[in-house]
Amino acid sequence: MLPLTDRPGWQAAGEVSLLTRRAWERTLDHLARSDEETCHLELSAVTFVDVAGVSALAMTAQGLSQGRRIVLEEPPATLRRVLDMFWPDLLSVEVMGR
Repeated sequence: MLPLTDRPGWQAAGEVSLLTRRAWERTLDHLARSDEETCHLELSAVTFVDVAGVSALAMTAQGLSQGRRIVLEEPPATLRRVLDMFWPDLLSVEVMGR
């Protein structure tokens, strides 16, 4: 995970799975503790996010204060489907692309 240079947030690559879950959760923790109203996760180079990774994202988003949100940029299609299936009313996550 690398910080974005042109907007608040992080860029990820590869897979979010058991092997990378710690880094994913650390990044989500950084997002949650940020003062930014909108934080971005640039995911165009992410090929897979397992259900536990999507769940960690949803729990982080649910814990954000009123008015804050996470923008997912170009996430894998499966991430969007799992969010829509299990967290259809999660307003603090916006999906852009794919």
